Amino acid sequence: MPAHAHPARETAANKATDPTAPEATPATTPGPPPHRPGSPPPRPGVLLALACLVIFVVILDATIVSVALPGIRDGLDMGATSLPWVVNAYTLAFAGFLLLGGRCCDVFGRRRTFFAGLVLFTAASAACGAAAGAATLVVARVAQGLGGALLTPTTLAIITHTYPEGPRRARALALWSAVGAVGASAGTVLGGVLTEWLDWRWVFLINLPVGAVAFAVAARNLRDHPAARSAPRPRLDVPGAVLATTGLAALLYGLMESSAYVWSAPRVWLPLVGGAVLLAVFAVHQVRWASQPLVPLAVVRARSVASANLVMFLMGLGFFASPVLLSLYLQVARDWSPLRAGMAFLPISVALMVGGLAAGRLIGRWGPRTVAGIGSGLGAVGFGWLALALDAEAGYAESIGLPGIVFGLGIGMCFTPLTVGATSGVAPELAGLASGVINTTRQVSGAVGLAVLTTVTASAGSAYADDHPAAPAAAPLAHGNAVAFACAAAAAALASAGAWLFMKSPGRPRAD
Repeated sequence: MPAHAHPARETAANKATDPTAPEATPATTPGPPPHRPGSPPPRPGVLLALACLVIFVVILDATIVSVALPGIRDGLDMGATSLPWVVNAYTLAFAGFLLLGGRCCDVFGRRRTFFAGLVLFTAASAACGAAAGAATLVVARVAQGLGGALLTPTTLAIITHTYPEGPRRARALALWSAVGAVGASAGTVLGGVLTEWLDWRWVFLINLPVGAVAFAVAARNLRDHPAARSAPRPRLDVPGAVLATTGLAALLYGLMESSAYVWSAPRVWLPLVGGAVLLAVFAVHQVRWASQPLVPLAVVRARSVASANLVMFLMGLGFFASPVLLSLYLQVARDWSPLRAGMAFLPISVALMVGGLAAGRLIGRWGPRTVAGIGSGLGAVGFGWLALALDAEAGYAESIGLPGIVFGLGIGMCFTPLTVGATSGVAPELAGLASGVINTTRQVSGAVGLAVLTTVTASAGSAYADDHPAAPAAAPLAHGNAVAFACAAAAAALASAGAWLFMKSPGRPRAD
Protein backbone atom coordinates (compact mmCIF):
# COMPACT_ATOMS: atom_id res chain seq x y z
CA MET A 1 0.00 0.00 0.00
CA PRO A 2 1.40 3.44 -0.87
CA ALA A 3 2.70 5.55 1.97
CA HIS A 4 0.10 8.26 1.50
CA ALA A 5 -2.87 5.86 1.65
CA HIS A 6 -4.48 5.40 5.05
CA PRO A 7 -5.40 1.73 5.59
CA ALA A 8 -9.04 1.28 6.47
CA ARG A 9 -9.90 -0.20 9.83
CA GLU A 10 -11.16 -3.72 9.37
CA THR A 11 -14.55 -4.80 10.66
CA ALA A 12 -15.11 -8.17 12.28
CA ALA A 13 -16.09 -9.51 8.88
CA ASN A 14 -12.78 -8.31 7.42
CA LYS A 15 -10.92 -10.34 10.00
CA ALA A 16 -12.67 -13.56 9.10
CA THR A 17 -10.95 -16.10 6.94
CA ASP A 18 -13.30 -15.40 4.01
CA PRO A 19 -11.33 -13.16 1.62
CA THR A 20 -14.58 -11.91 0.10
CA ALA A 21 -15.51 -9.95 3.23
CA PRO A 22 -16.09 -6.20 2.65
CA GLU A 23 -13.07 -3.95 2.79
CA ALA A 24 -12.38 -0.38 1.79
CA THR A 25 -10.70 0.07 -1.58
CA PRO A 26 -7.64 2.33 -1.73
CA ALA A 27 -7.89 5.10 -4.26
CA THR A 28 -4.72 3.94 -5.99
CA THR A 29 -6.04 0.45 -6.81
CA PRO A 30 -9.13 -0.12 -8.97
CA GLY A 31 -11.74 -2.34 -7.40
CA PRO A 32 -14.05 -4.81 -9.10
CA PRO A 33 -15.96 -3.59 -12.17
CA PRO A 34 -19.08 -1.63 -11.24
CA HIS A 35 -22.43 -3.27 -11.63
CA ARG A 36 -24.06 -2.83 -15.03
CA PRO A 37 -27.89 -2.74 -15.29
CA GLY A 38 -29.27 -6.01 -16.56
CA SER A 39 -26.18 -8.03 -15.63
CA PRO A 40 -25.43 -9.96 -12.43
CA PRO A 41 -23.33 -8.02 -9.92
CA PRO A 42 -19.68 -9.07 -9.72
CA ARG A 43 -19.10 -11.70 -7.05
CA PRO A 44 -15.50 -11.75 -5.81
CA GLY A 45 -15.89 -15.14 -4.13
CA VAL A 46 -17.04 -16.75 -7.36
CA LEU A 47 -14.16 -15.22 -9.31
CA LEU A 48 -11.71 -16.46 -6.69
CA ALA A 49 -13.17 -19.97 -6.88
CA LEU A 50 -12.94 -19.82 -10.68
CA ALA A 51 -9.28 -18.75 -10.57
CA CYS A 52 -8.44 -21.52 -8.07
CA LEU A 53 -10.24 -24.21 -10.06
CA VAL A 54 -8.44 -23.29 -13.28
CA ILE A 55 -4.97 -22.94 -11.77
CA PHE A 56 -5.37 -26.32 -10.05
CA VAL A 57 -6.12 -28.07 -13.34
CA VAL A 58 -3.40 -26.25 -15.29
CA ILE A 59 -0.68 -27.06 -12.72
CA LEU A 60 -2.04 -30.56 -12.23
CA ASP A 61 -1.57 -31.38 -15.92
CA ALA A 62 2.17 -30.87 -15.62
CA THR A 63 2.51 -33.84 -13.24
CA ILE A 64 -0.60 -36.00 -13.62
CA VAL A 65 0.84 -37.65 -16.73
CA SER A 66 4.01 -38.93 -15.04
CA VAL A 67 2.51 -42.08 -13.50
CA ALA A 68 0.46 -42.75 -16.66
CA LEU A 69 3.52 -42.94 -18.92
CA PRO A 70 3.79 -46.77 -18.89
CA GLY A 71 0.14 -47.07 -19.97
CA ILE A 72 0.62 -44.43 -22.68
CA ARG A 73 3.73 -46.22 -23.91
CA ASP A 74 1.86 -49.52 -24.24
CA GLY A 75 -1.34 -47.99 -25.60
CA LEU A 76 0.30 -45.93 -28.35
CA ASP A 77 3.41 -48.06 -28.87
CA MET A 78 5.71 -45.14 -28.08
CA GLY A 79 9.48 -45.55 -27.99
CA ALA A 80 11.86 -44.61 -25.21
CA THR A 81 12.93 -41.39 -26.97
CA SER A 82 9.44 -40.08 -27.73
CA LEU A 83 7.74 -41.00 -24.43
CA PRO A 84 9.32 -38.22 -22.31
CA TRP A 85 7.90 -35.64 -24.71
CA VAL A 86 4.41 -36.40 -23.44
CA VAL A 87 5.58 -34.46 -20.36
CA ASN A 88 8.16 -32.19 -21.96
CA ALA A 89 5.90 -30.85 -24.73
CA TYR A 90 3.47 -29.44 -22.17
CA THR A 91 6.17 -28.00 -19.92
CA LEU A 92 8.05 -26.46 -22.85
CA ALA A 93 5.02 -24.70 -24.35
CA PHE A 94 3.66 -23.70 -20.95
CA ALA A 95 6.84 -22.11 -19.64
CA GLY A 96 7.93 -20.67 -22.98
CA PHE A 97 4.71 -18.72 -23.57
CA LEU A 98 3.96 -17.48 -20.03
CA LEU A 99 5.43 -14.02 -20.63
CA LEU A 100 3.43 -13.68 -23.83
CA GLY A 101 0.31 -14.95 -22.07
CA GLY A 102 0.71 -12.37 -19.32
CA ARG A 103 1.09 -9.55 -21.81
CA CYS A 104 -1.90 -10.77 -23.84
CA CYS A 105 -3.95 -10.46 -20.66
CA ASP A 106 -2.97 -6.78 -20.40
CA VAL A 107 -3.37 -6.00 -24.11
CA PHE A 108 -6.55 -7.91 -24.99
CA GLY A 109 -8.23 -8.00 -21.57
CA ARG A 110 -8.71 -10.69 -18.97
CA ARG A 111 -12.01 -11.97 -20.34
CA ARG A 112 -10.83 -12.53 -23.92
CA THR A 113 -7.53 -14.06 -22.85
CA PHE A 114 -9.22 -16.31 -20.31
CA PHE A 115 -11.74 -17.70 -22.80
CA ALA A 116 -9.10 -18.16 -25.50
CA GLY A 117 -6.90 -20.08 -23.09
CA LEU A 118 -9.78 -22.13 -21.65
CA VAL A 119 -11.16 -23.19 -25.03
CA LEU A 120 -7.68 -24.10 -26.29
CA PHE A 121 -6.79 -26.01 -23.12
CA THR A 122 -10.06 -27.96 -23.01
CA ALA A 123 -10.09 -28.80 -26.72
CA ALA A 124 -6.46 -29.93 -26.53
CA SER A 125 -7.32 -32.12 -23.52
CA ALA A 126 -10.02 -33.82 -25.58
CA ALA A 127 -7.51 -34.34 -28.42
CA CYS A 128 -5.03 -35.88 -25.97
CA GLY A 129 -7.64 -38.28 -24.63
CA ALA A 130 -8.66 -39.32 -28.14
CA ALA A 131 -5.12 -39.50 -29.58
CA ALA A 132 -4.52 -42.52 -31.79
CA GLY A 133 -0.78 -41.99 -32.22
CA ALA A 134 2.28 -40.52 -30.57
CA ALA A 135 2.56 -37.50 -32.87
CA THR A 136 -1.07 -36.48 -32.26
CA LEU A 137 -0.62 -36.74 -28.50
CA VAL A 138 2.57 -34.64 -28.44
CA VAL A 139 1.06 -31.91 -30.66
CA ALA A 140 -2.05 -31.83 -28.48
CA ARG A 141 0.14 -31.52 -25.38
CA VAL A 142 1.84 -28.48 -26.95
CA ALA A 143 -1.61 -26.93 -27.49
CA GLN A 144 -2.48 -27.73 -23.88
CA GLY A 145 0.64 -25.92 -22.74
CA LEU A 146 -0.24 -22.86 -24.83
CA GLY A 147 -3.69 -22.78 -23.26
CA GLY A 148 -2.17 -23.06 -19.80
CA ALA A 149 0.24 -20.20 -20.56
CA LEU A 150 -2.74 -17.96 -21.34
CA LEU A 151 -4.76 -19.08 -18.32
CA THR A 152 -2.18 -18.97 -15.53
CA PRO A 153 -1.29 -15.24 -15.54
CA THR A 154 -4.92 -14.40 -16.29
CA THR A 155 -6.20 -16.17 -13.17
CA LEU A 156 -3.67 -14.26 -11.06
CA ALA A 157 -4.61 -10.98 -12.75
CA ILE A 158 -8.28 -11.69 -12.03
CA ILE A 159 -7.48 -11.86 -8.31
CA THR A 160 -5.29 -8.74 -8.27
CA HIS A 161 -7.99 -6.79 -10.13
CA THR A 162 -10.82 -8.12 -7.95
CA TYR A 163 -9.18 -7.54 -4.56
CA PRO A 164 -7.37 -4.28 -3.69
CA GLU A 165 -3.99 -4.46 -1.98
CA GLY A 166 -4.46 -5.40 1.65
CA PRO A 167 -5.52 -8.32 3.86
CA ARG A 168 -8.27 -9.55 1.54
CA ARG A 169 -5.92 -9.78 -1.43
CA ALA A 170 -3.36 -11.57 0.73
CA ARG A 171 -5.95 -14.15 1.80
CA ALA A 172 -7.17 -14.60 -1.77
CA LEU A 173 -3.62 -15.05 -3.08
CA ALA A 174 -2.94 -17.47 -0.22
CA LEU A 175 -5.78 -19.70 -1.38
CA TRP A 176 -4.76 -19.39 -5.05
CA SER A 177 -1.13 -20.22 -4.24
CA ALA A 178 -2.03 -23.12 -1.96
CA VAL A 179 -4.33 -24.65 -4.55
CA GLY A 180 -1.64 -24.34 -7.24
CA ALA A 181 0.99 -25.91 -4.98
CA VAL A 182 -1.34 -28.77 -4.12
CA GLY A 183 -2.05 -29.26 -7.82
CA ALA A 184 1.67 -29.76 -8.47
CA SER A 185 1.96 -32.55 -5.88
CA ALA A 186 -1.55 -34.00 -6.29
CA GLY A 187 -0.92 -34.87 -9.94
CA THR A 188 0.89 -38.06 -9.00
CA VAL A 189 -1.93 -39.05 -6.63
CA LEU A 190 -4.80 -38.43 -9.04
CA GLY A 191 -2.83 -39.80 -11.99
CA GLY A 192 -2.19 -43.04 -10.11
CA VAL A 193 -5.86 -43.41 -9.19
CA LEU A 194 -7.16 -42.72 -12.72
CA THR A 195 -4.57 -44.95 -14.38
CA GLU A 196 -5.10 -47.84 -11.95
CA TRP A 197 -8.91 -47.76 -11.85
CA LEU A 198 -9.85 -46.45 -15.30
CA ASP A 199 -7.44 -45.82 -18.18
CA TRP A 200 -4.53 -43.51 -19.02
CA ARG A 201 -6.78 -41.45 -21.30
CA TRP A 202 -8.71 -40.21 -18.28
CA VAL A 203 -5.76 -38.17 -17.04
CA PHE A 204 -6.67 -35.88 -19.97
CA LEU A 205 -10.43 -36.39 -20.22
CA ILE A 206 -10.90 -35.34 -16.60
CA ASN A 207 -10.29 -31.78 -17.79
CA LEU A 208 -13.41 -31.69 -19.97
CA PRO A 209 -16.08 -31.34 -17.25
CA VAL A 210 -13.83 -28.90 -15.39
CA GLY A 211 -13.48 -26.80 -18.55
CA ALA A 212 -17.25 -26.81 -19.09
CA VAL A 213 -17.93 -25.63 -15.52
CA ALA A 214 -15.24 -22.94 -15.75
CA PHE A 215 -16.66 -21.69 -19.06
CA ALA A 216 -20.19 -21.41 -17.66
CA VAL A 217 -19.04 -19.59 -14.51
CA ALA A 218 -16.75 -17.20 -16.40
CA ALA A 219 -19.41 -16.37 -19.00
CA ARG A 220 -21.70 -15.12 -16.24
CA ASN A 221 -19.23 -13.49 -13.86
CA LEU A 222 -15.98 -12.46 -15.59
CA ARG A 223 -15.88 -8.94 -17.01
CA ASP A 224 -13.16 -6.46 -17.78
CA HIS A 225 -13.15 -3.13 -16.01
CA PRO A 226 -14.92 -0.43 -18.10
CA ALA A 227 -11.89 1.85 -17.73
CA ALA A 228 -9.70 -0.85 -19.24
CA ARG A 229 -12.08 -1.26 -22.17
CA SER A 230 -12.25 2.47 -22.90
CA ALA A 231 -8.51 3.13 -22.56
CA PRO A 232 -6.29 3.03 -25.66
CA ARG A 233 -5.14 -0.53 -26.22
CA PRO A 234 -1.35 -0.97 -26.03
CA ARG A 235 0.38 -2.74 -28.88
CA LEU A 236 1.82 -6.20 -28.48
CA ASP A 237 5.61 -6.28 -28.86
CA VAL A 238 5.72 -9.05 -31.47
CA PRO A 239 9.54 -9.12 -31.97
CA GLY A 240 10.03 -9.16 -28.20
CA ALA A 241 7.45 -11.95 -27.82
CA VAL A 242 9.21 -14.04 -30.50
CA LEU A 243 12.64 -13.50 -28.92
CA ALA A 244 11.45 -14.25 -25.37
CA THR A 245 9.41 -17.31 -26.34
CA THR A 246 12.02 -18.92 -28.59
CA GLY A 247 14.82 -18.10 -26.13
CA LEU A 248 12.98 -19.63 -23.18
CA ALA A 249 11.90 -22.63 -25.25
CA ALA A 250 15.47 -23.29 -26.43
CA LEU A 251 16.83 -22.93 -22.90
CA LEU A 252 14.23 -25.30 -21.47
CA TYR A 253 14.76 -27.78 -24.31
CA GLY A 254 18.47 -27.98 -23.54
CA LEU A 255 17.75 -28.47 -19.84
CA MET A 256 15.27 -31.25 -20.57
CA GLU A 257 17.69 -33.03 -22.88
CA SER A 258 20.39 -32.91 -20.18
CA SER A 259 18.50 -35.57 -18.22
CA ALA A 260 19.13 -38.09 -21.02
CA TYR A 261 22.44 -36.84 -22.49
CA VAL A 262 25.70 -35.48 -21.09
CA TRP A 263 26.04 -31.72 -20.84
CA SER A 264 28.72 -31.70 -23.53
CA ALA A 265 26.36 -33.26 -26.10
CA PRO A 266 25.47 -30.84 -28.95
CA ARG A 267 21.74 -31.39 -28.39
CA VAL A 268 22.22 -30.06 -24.86
CA TRP A 269 24.71 -27.20 -25.10
CA LEU A 270 23.61 -25.86 -28.50
CA PRO A 271 20.04 -24.99 -27.41
CA LEU A 272 21.37 -23.72 -24.07
CA VAL A 273 23.77 -21.33 -25.77
CA GLY A 274 21.22 -20.39 -28.44
CA GLY A 275 18.57 -19.71 -25.81
CA ALA A 276 20.95 -17.56 -23.78
CA VAL A 277 21.86 -15.52 -26.88
CA LEU A 278 18.21 -15.01 -27.82
CA LEU A 279 17.35 -13.90 -24.28
CA ALA A 280 20.30 -11.48 -24.33
CA VAL A 281 19.03 -9.99 -27.62
CA PHE A 282 15.57 -9.82 -26.06
CA ALA A 283 16.96 -7.79 -23.14
CA VAL A 284 18.66 -5.35 -25.53
CA HIS A 285 15.48 -5.10 -27.60
CA GLN A 286 13.44 -4.21 -24.50
CA VAL A 287 15.86 -1.45 -23.49
CA ARG A 288 16.79 0.09 -26.84
CA TRP A 289 14.49 -0.85 -29.67
CA ALA A 290 10.95 -1.60 -28.46
CA SER A 291 8.56 1.38 -28.33
CA GLN A 292 6.15 -0.61 -26.12
CA PRO A 293 8.32 -3.38 -24.65
CA LEU A 294 6.92 -6.75 -23.71
CA VAL A 295 8.57 -6.41 -20.27
CA PRO A 296 8.90 -2.72 -19.34
CA LEU A 297 11.89 -1.87 -17.16
CA ALA A 298 9.53 -0.38 -14.58
CA VAL A 299 8.38 -3.92 -13.79
CA VAL A 300 11.73 -5.70 -13.51
CA ARG A 301 13.42 -2.78 -11.72
CA ALA A 302 10.82 -2.71 -8.95
CA ARG A 303 12.50 -4.06 -5.82
CA SER A 304 9.44 -6.03 -4.74
CA VAL A 305 9.19 -7.76 -8.14
CA ALA A 306 12.91 -8.47 -8.53
CA SER A 307 13.41 -9.80 -5.00
CA ALA A 308 10.30 -12.01 -5.14
CA ASN A 309 11.42 -13.55 -8.43
CA LEU A 310 14.93 -14.16 -7.05
CA VAL A 311 13.58 -15.99 -3.99
CA MET A 312 11.08 -17.92 -6.12
CA PHE A 313 13.87 -19.12 -8.42
CA LEU A 314 16.07 -20.33 -5.55
CA MET A 315 13.20 -22.00 -3.73
CA GLY A 316 11.86 -23.68 -6.86
CA LEU A 317 15.16 -25.37 -7.66
CA GLY A 318 14.47 -28.08 -5.10
CA PHE A 319 10.72 -28.06 -4.65
CA PHE A 320 9.52 -28.58 -8.22
CA ALA A 321 11.97 -31.44 -8.75
CA SER A 322 11.03 -33.23 -5.51
CA PRO A 323 7.84 -34.98 -6.75
CA VAL A 324 9.71 -36.47 -9.72
CA LEU A 325 12.74 -37.56 -7.67
CA LEU A 326 10.67 -39.08 -4.88
CA SER A 327 8.25 -40.80 -7.26
CA LEU A 328 11.09 -42.47 -9.17
CA TYR A 329 12.82 -43.38 -5.91
CA LEU A 330 9.72 -45.05 -4.45
CA GLN A 331 8.92 -46.98 -7.63
CA VAL A 332 12.50 -48.02 -8.47
CA ALA A 333 14.29 -48.35 -5.13
CA ARG A 334 11.32 -49.56 -3.07
CA ASP A 335 9.35 -51.21 -5.89
CA TRP A 336 6.12 -49.40 -5.03
CA SER A 337 3.20 -49.36 -7.47
CA PRO A 338 2.32 -46.05 -9.19
CA LEU A 339 -0.80 -45.75 -7.05
CA ARG A 340 1.05 -46.36 -3.79
CA ALA A 341 3.84 -43.97 -4.79
CA GLY A 342 1.27 -41.34 -5.69
CA MET A 343 -0.55 -41.73 -2.37
CA ALA A 344 2.75 -41.14 -0.57
CA PHE A 345 2.43 -37.48 -1.57
CA LEU A 346 -0.86 -36.97 0.28
CA PRO A 347 0.74 -35.76 3.55
CA ILE A 348 2.95 -33.36 1.59
CA SER A 349 -0.07 -32.03 -0.31
CA VAL A 350 -1.96 -31.42 2.92
CA ALA A 351 1.06 -29.63 4.40
CA LEU A 352 1.31 -27.43 1.30
CA MET A 353 -2.33 -26.45 1.63
CA VAL A 354 -2.02 -25.71 5.36
CA GLY A 355 1.13 -23.64 4.82
CA GLY A 356 -0.45 -21.67 2.00
CA LEU A 357 -3.61 -20.87 3.93
CA ALA A 358 -1.65 -19.91 7.04
CA ALA A 359 0.50 -17.53 5.01
CA GLY A 360 -2.52 -15.43 4.08
CA ARG A 361 -3.15 -14.57 7.72
CA LEU A 362 0.51 -14.31 8.73
CA ILE A 363 1.30 -11.76 6.02
CA GLY A 364 -1.10 -9.31 7.63
CA ARG A 365 0.81 -9.59 10.93
CA TRP A 366 4.42 -10.02 9.87
CA GLY A 367 4.63 -8.90 6.25
CA PRO A 368 5.70 -10.82 3.11
CA ARG A 369 9.43 -10.70 3.89
CA THR A 370 9.15 -12.42 7.27
CA VAL A 371 6.71 -15.07 6.05
CA ALA A 372 8.85 -15.85 2.97
CA GLY A 373 12.02 -15.97 5.07
CA ILE A 374 10.53 -18.34 7.65
CA GLY A 375 8.82 -20.50 5.02
CA SER A 376 11.92 -21.01 2.89
CA GLY A 377 13.92 -21.65 6.08
CA LEU A 378 11.46 -24.42 7.01
CA GLY A 379 11.84 -25.75 3.48
CA ALA A 380 15.62 -25.91 3.99
CA VAL A 381 15.12 -27.83 7.24
CA GLY A 382 12.75 -30.31 5.58
CA PHE A 383 15.03 -30.92 2.61
CA GLY A 384 18.01 -31.29 4.93
CA TRP A 385 16.12 -33.79 7.10
CA LEU A 386 15.15 -35.72 3.96
CA ALA A 387 18.79 -35.81 2.83
CA LEU A 388 19.91 -37.22 6.20
CA ALA A 389 17.05 -39.70 6.67
CA LEU A 390 16.62 -41.08 3.15
CA ASP A 391 17.58 -44.73 3.29
CA ALA A 392 16.34 -47.73 1.34
CA GLU A 393 15.98 -49.69 4.59
CA ALA A 394 14.21 -46.97 6.60
CA GLY A 395 10.46 -46.71 7.05
CA TYR A 396 8.34 -44.29 5.05
CA ALA A 397 7.31 -42.05 7.96
CA GLU A 398 10.76 -41.22 9.29
CA SER A 399 12.57 -41.09 5.94
CA ILE A 400 10.02 -39.37 3.67
CA GLY A 401 6.69 -38.63 5.36
CA LEU A 402 7.77 -36.38 8.25
CA PRO A 403 10.51 -34.52 6.34
CA GLY A 404 8.06 -34.07 3.47
CA ILE A 405 5.51 -32.50 5.80
CA VAL A 406 8.12 -30.03 7.06
CA PHE A 407 9.30 -28.89 3.64
CA GLY A 408 5.72 -28.93 2.32
CA LEU A 409 4.59 -26.65 5.15
CA GLY A 410 7.51 -24.28 4.59
CA ILE A 411 7.25 -24.15 0.81
CA GLY A 412 3.49 -23.70 1.07
CA MET A 413 4.11 -20.62 3.22
CA CYS A 414 6.37 -19.13 0.54
CA PHE A 415 4.12 -18.96 -2.51
CA THR A 416 1.72 -16.35 -1.16
CA PRO A 417 4.25 -13.74 0.06
CA LEU A 418 6.28 -14.14 -3.13
CA THR A 419 3.17 -13.72 -5.27
CA VAL A 420 2.16 -10.68 -3.20
CA GLY A 421 5.64 -9.21 -3.62
CA ALA A 422 5.77 -9.89 -7.34
CA THR A 423 2.44 -8.17 -8.01
CA SER A 424 2.39 -5.36 -5.42
CA GLY A 425 3.06 -1.81 -6.52
CA VAL A 426 2.60 -2.78 -10.19
CA ALA A 427 0.32 -0.61 -12.33
CA PRO A 428 -3.05 -2.30 -13.02
CA GLU A 429 -2.39 -2.33 -16.78
CA LEU A 430 0.74 -4.45 -16.14
CA ALA A 431 -0.80 -6.90 -13.66
CA GLY A 432 -0.97 -9.71 -16.21
CA LEU A 433 2.66 -9.22 -17.18
CA ALA A 434 3.83 -9.28 -13.55
CA SER A 435 1.86 -12.51 -13.12
CA GLY A 436 3.53 -13.95 -16.20
CA VAL A 437 7.00 -13.02 -14.94
CA ILE A 438 6.65 -14.74 -11.54
CA ASN A 439 5.12 -17.84 -13.13
CA THR A 440 7.85 -17.96 -15.77
CA THR A 441 10.45 -17.80 -13.00
CA ARG A 442 8.69 -20.66 -11.23
CA GLN A 443 8.66 -22.85 -14.35
CA VAL A 444 12.25 -22.10 -15.34
CA SER A 445 13.49 -22.80 -11.80
CA GLY A 446 11.65 -26.12 -11.87
CA ALA A 447 13.26 -27.09 -15.18
CA VAL A 448 16.73 -26.03 -14.01
CA GLY A 449 16.29 -27.82 -10.68
CA LEU A 450 15.07 -31.04 -12.27
CA ALA A 451 17.94 -31.09 -14.78
CA VAL A 452 20.62 -30.31 -12.20
CA LEU A 453 19.29 -32.54 -9.41
CA THR A 454 18.74 -35.45 -11.79
CA THR A 455 22.37 -35.15 -12.87
CA VAL A 456 23.48 -34.93 -9.22
CA THR A 457 21.46 -38.02 -8.35
CA ALA A 458 22.95 -40.06 -11.18
CA SER A 459 26.53 -38.93 -10.52
CA ALA A 460 26.39 -39.42 -6.75
CA GLY A 461 24.64 -42.78 -7.11
CA SER A 462 27.21 -44.01 -9.62
CA ALA A 463 30.10 -42.93 -7.38
CA TYR A 464 28.50 -44.67 -4.40
CA ALA A 465 28.05 -47.89 -6.38
CA ASP A 466 31.73 -47.83 -7.38
CA ASP A 467 32.86 -47.28 -3.76
CA HIS A 468 30.42 -49.82 -2.25
CA PRO A 469 30.18 -52.80 -4.63
CA ALA A 470 28.58 -55.01 -1.96
CA ALA A 471 25.81 -52.52 -1.11
CA PRO A 472 22.15 -53.43 -1.75
CA ALA A 473 20.85 -52.63 -5.21
CA ALA A 474 18.66 -49.77 -3.96
CA ALA A 475 21.42 -48.10 -1.93
CA PRO A 476 23.07 -46.10 -4.77
CA LEU A 477 19.78 -44.52 -5.79
CA ALA A 478 18.96 -43.67 -2.17
CA HIS A 479 22.40 -42.09 -1.73
CA GLY A 480 22.10 -40.14 -4.99
CA ASN A 481 18.71 -38.76 -3.96
CA ALA A 482 20.07 -37.85 -0.53
CA VAL A 483 22.84 -35.78 -2.12
CA ALA A 484 20.32 -34.13 -4.45
CA PHE A 485 18.09 -33.15 -1.55
CA ALA A 486 21.11 -31.77 0.30
CA CYS A 487 21.58 -29.45 -2.70
CA ALA A 488 17.88 -28.58 -2.53
CA ALA A 489 18.32 -27.70 1.16
CA ALA A 490 21.22 -25.38 0.29
CA ALA A 491 19.12 -23.64 -2.39
CA ALA A 492 16.21 -23.19 0.03
CA ALA A 493 18.60 -21.76 2.64
CA LEU A 494 19.83 -19.25 0.04
CA ALA A 495 16.21 -18.41 -0.72
CA SER A 496 15.61 -17.69 2.95
CA ALA A 497 18.67 -15.45 3.10
CA GLY A 498 17.53 -13.67 -0.07
CA ALA A 499 14.10 -13.04 1.43
CA TRP A 500 15.56 -11.50 4.60
CA LEU A 501 18.14 -9.42 2.73
CA PHE A 502 16.33 -8.17 -0.37
CA MET A 503 12.57 -8.24 0.12
CA LYS A 504 11.04 -5.05 1.45
CA SER A 505 10.21 -4.76 5.13
CA PRO A 506 6.63 -3.48 5.48
CA GLY A 507 6.33 -0.03 6.94
CA ARG A 508 4.35 0.43 10.10
CA PRO A 509 0.85 1.58 9.10
CA ARG A 510 -0.19 5.00 10.24
CA ALA A 511 -3.25 5.53 12.39
CA ASP A 512 -6.25 7.22 10.81
